[in-house]
Amino acid sequence: MTETSTPKIYQTWTVDSRRWRSFSPRDGDVIIATYPKCGTTWMQRIVDLLIFQSPAPRPINEVSPWIDARFLDPIESVIERVEKQGHRRFVKSHLPFDGLPYFEGVRYIHVARDGRDACMSYFNHCAGYTPLAYEAFDRAAPDMGGPAPRCPASPSEFWSDWLRKGIGPGSQDGFPSLSFFDFENTWWQARARENVLLVHYNDLKADLEEEMRRIGAFLSIDVEPGSWTSIVKAATFEEMKRDGDDLLPQFGRIFDGGSQRFLHKGSNGRWRDVIAPEELLLYERKVASRFTPGLALWIENGRIGAGDPRSAAD
Repeated sequence: MTETSTPKIYQTWTVDSRRWRSFSPRDGDVIIATYPKCGTTWMQRIVDLLIFQSPAPRPINEVSPWIDARFLDPIESVIERVEKQGHRRFVKSHLPFDGLPYFEGVRYIHVARDGRDACMSYFNHCAGYTPLAYEAFDRAAPDMGGPAPRCPASPSEFWSDWLRKGIGPGSQDGFPSLSFFDFENTWWQARARENVLLVHYNDLKADLEEEMRRIGAFLSIDVEPGSWTSIVKAATFEEMKRDGDDLLPQFGRIFDGGSQRFLHKGSNGRWRDVIAPEELLLYERKVASRFTPGLALWIENGRIGAGDPRSAAD
């Protein structure tokens, strides 16, 4: 399969886009790419359920490896594991669209979320890192100019850094990750491609079954009618949290509280009672200056509230 793009290089303490140079695609592969804490694991579980058509909990990081994670296994061992997979492959990424290799025969699913909710969930995520996790970040990223930043104690301080500090040339925000605004722009610009599907966290919460049918149609997967009820139930947040130790084994080494900390609440709107009004206004101003009106409407509301991204004029 021929690659039709030259990916941009992105690096943080957790990801390195150059690892994708070792990936050899198969026709029908699925790449699930999201900004951190926007529903990545949820979408991996949904695609897992659609492909296997069984509600049994399978270790997500085994069946759906995270290719660009520089702090986990060496890329050689990750690729070896992916190459041995006999099922339809679906892999994870936390990269913008222009940081990934593009192949016509591969399906790309991007999950978006309101940036305010993503930031609050990201704070809880970073606040739960164990010392072992930080040691792994430091060891894996000697080219980042210093150790991985430790999470501040307060969500307001995390929010301030996330909105005001960036990583890499030209980046204005997103610290300690990539810019949320730049990230979402790359996927919005790719939304009209036949092999790219944009999904929103709000829509998954509002009508999970309908979104799963939409994802299944995009992947050309026909699910046996008698299986729908069980696999939709298995994809709910409550069921995933109940099965957390089976879905996310060994997460106790990375997160204080293991899978139960990682699968925290799955809720939106927590920023309303935490972030000061002037800080929320700064976010709104960034949205207005960095997003087109269509993208801004989509990021805040999703497909149900803003319409299908493919039909947006801008």
